[in-house]
Amino acid sequence: MPTDATESPPTAPMRRRRSWGRALRRDWQLYSLAVLPLVFFLIFRYLPMIGNVIAFRRYQPGGDLFGEYWVGLRYFRMFLADPTFWQVFTNTVVIGALTLLFCFPLPVMLALLLNEVRTRWLKGFVQTVSYLPHFLSVVVVAGLILQTVSIDGVINQGLRALGQNPIAFIQDPDWFRTIYVSSEVWQTVGWGTILYLAALTTIDEDLYDQARVDGANRWRQTWHVTLPGIRPTMITLLILNIGTFLAVGFEKVLLLYNPLTYATADVVSTYLYRVGIVSGSFSYAAAIGLFESLIGLALVLGANSLSRRVAGTSLW
Repeated sequence: MPTDATESPPTAPMRRRRSWGRALRRDWQLYSLAVLPLVFFLIFRYLPMIGNVIAFRRYQPGGDLFGEYWVGLRYFRMFLADPTFWQVFTNTVVIGALTLLFCFPLPVMLALLLNEVRTRWLKGFVQTVSYLPHFLSVVVVAGLILQTVSIDGVINQGLRALGQNPIAFIQDPDWFRTIYVSSEVWQTVGWGTILYLAALTTIDEDLYDQARVDGANRWRQTWHVTLPGIRPTMITLLILNIGTFLAVGFEKVLLLYNPLTYATADVVSTYLYRVGIVSGSFSYAAAIGLFESLIGLALVLGANSLSRRVAGTSLW
């Protein structure tokens, strides 16, 4: 039976649900492409998080999957009071900071230099040569490094030719960080330019024309037009890199270090491998891994907040 009352307009959540439903029905083929990645992340990224409960429970291999009994913060107190852990943590921070210091700005510089190259074949050649190391396996890269810095390697052969004594690079703790960071730069800088080169193509050419009319030289155009144009990309990648600040490459460190270089080479990931997998202290390793993840989360949130306040650009 009709009434005089009029229907109330749909609320904002209802409108969002309707628009989402229409979009899903209209583009269901595109959304279906996301099913497999979502299933992958659900099975291999999110479900394993349930296992973090053993950081608070006593776990024995072959026993209960989620631990035998509750121990609270016992394992956290153990590693916080362990001087070896803090040495490993310091090594991780130092290597991560050096890697970020060199591997973040160098791709930007290389992209800017490549953007100024007008000879097509030269630009393509430099890009190809700089990209290639990224596609090499970590095992291959570690083998090349070990052969290069060995006692009979190319570097020591050059030192002998100059009348200098050979240096045992791979056995000297003072050289490990230099070797690791240098190899990271060689392997990642070329690949890191891809996103910046793509961002450079989105900058409006009219901005350069206006800058030239105002008398700006190439350096001024780069500083006032190019860098602001790629700043959102730079900020996003910086936040993501800070999020993986403590996730120093496990495979490369494991292949390059040895007991003689533990003082500067042993990082959290390799320490977890020795403590958790080799020694079988799974609960202790889970507590350290959870602590590392919380620090990474805090770094991401802090970097995002600082970027939003200072640069006006953030990841979310």
